[in-house]
Amino acid sequence: MNKPIANDTLTQWDHDHFFHPSTHLGQFARREMGNRIIKTANGVHITDREGRSSLDAFAGLYCVNVGYGRTEIADAIAAQAQELAYYHSYVGHGTEASITLSRMVAERAPEGMNHVYYGMSGSDANETNIKLVWYYNNILGRPQKKKIISRWRGYHGSGLMTGSLTGLDLFHKKFDLPLSQVVHTEAPYFFRRADRTMSEAAFSADCAQKLEELIAREGADTIAAFIGEPVLGTGGIVPPPAGYWEAIQKVLQKHDILLIADEVVTGFGRLGTMMGSDHYGMKPDLITIAKGLTSAYAPLSGSIVSDHMWQVLEQGTDEFGPIGHGWTYSAHPIGAAAGVANLKLIDSLDLVSNAGQVGAHLNRAMAGALGDHPNVGEIRGEGMLCAVELVQDRDDRVLFDAAAKVGPKIVAAMLDRGVIARAMPQGDIIGFAPPFSLTRDQADEIVKVTHAAIQEVLG
Repeated sequence: MNKPIANDTLTQWDHDHFFHPSTHLGQFARREMGNRIIKTANGVHITDREGRSSLDAFAGLYCVNVGYGRTEIADAIAAQAQELAYYHSYVGHGTEASITLSRMVAERAPEGMNHVYYGMSGSDANETNIKLVWYYNNILGRPQKKKIISRWRGYHGSGLMTGSLTGLDLFHKKFDLPLSQVVHTEAPYFFRRADRTMSEAAFSADCAQKLEELIAREGADTIAAFIGEPVLGTGGIVPPPAGYWEAIQKVLQKHDILLIADEVVTGFGRLGTMMGSDHYGMKPDLITIAKGLTSAYAPLSGSIVSDHMWQVLEQGTDEFGPIGHGWTYSAHPIGAAAGVANLKLIDSLDLVSNAGQVGAHLNRAMAGALGDHPNVGEIRGEGMLCAVELVQDRDDRVLFDAAAKVGPKIVAAMLDRGVIARAMPQGDIIGFAPPFSLTRDQADEIVKVTHAAIQEVLG
């Protein structure tokens, strides 16, 4: 990384005052790691204040789906701010933007999902989901049915409940998480299955069997919901094995357990379909949305509620009065205006189709360039998602020592060559989630740089 500008006040303020998330605080404070101040962005490239341009092959954090510099969204935000910067959505208040966006989301959601509650982040949307699940079961007279099943390596946020739902050690360690209402089951991680003789179908059946066993241990009458991403995201960009969601949903239906589809990453086109639930035949009771809702041009998230849950929520307010849940910034008009413009742009530019086609090209090209490398254990992906998992021994799937930091070194070597990828946690996994506007030539550039960086680090 380039050295900061000498005697630079902004860099000094950064190190002295800015609490960065997901950062080694000691190293940052001691100046043992650099910072990067981003100045401008356009298309799939960002540029820092030193003038260095990088192809952002992770779309920020899977979120700038339409690409940077879209004036249509910026103009919509400005117009909304000038007309009405804010009003709350409590007690039946709304704005043209929030009402229009709700209709647009419902039109894109699976059948039978017609109501949207808004927040600011995927984390708070999942907090909302858990509260709605608990409320739902209380209204139905099932106060003991409250536990939530998540999966190891799943990512659902960084709050108290959502950090508990997340199945990654980093989000639990020294935070007194997970909370007792959350239990975890097997990750659908076919590459790391214990029994290598298992087919994908057999592994999916095994995951469903382990879920059955967990439910039996905990008691089905205590389990309220199961939460899962259609494709594991931060846990390694892992598409489910064949038959997985069909097998899991049979278990949930058998035991009257709700399904929450966390579509913060997959929603609004990343898999080459509008929603990941449609892609995998999921029939969720709640859907979590965030990143792709506005392509991160403004903070906004949502919980899409199924009609059958909505009927119970109505019943609850008839019995107990207004629902006691709300955020000051729910359905913030600026975020809603950004969402309306963003979804219109996705449609007008046919970006969902492009994500599917160029994403497939990226995955094929990555497999062609790196499939025979002795340290590449697996190349996997779906739509505009791709991951390269690196191992010390591909035949026996022996992982590198984490202290060697192979993944971070490769990502750093890629950045030196002008491409941003992400070193995923709990393994040496190089992740890619580019904007939907990526071209085939840009996909080829990502592959070329990835190959060169792996050659540099591993030979």
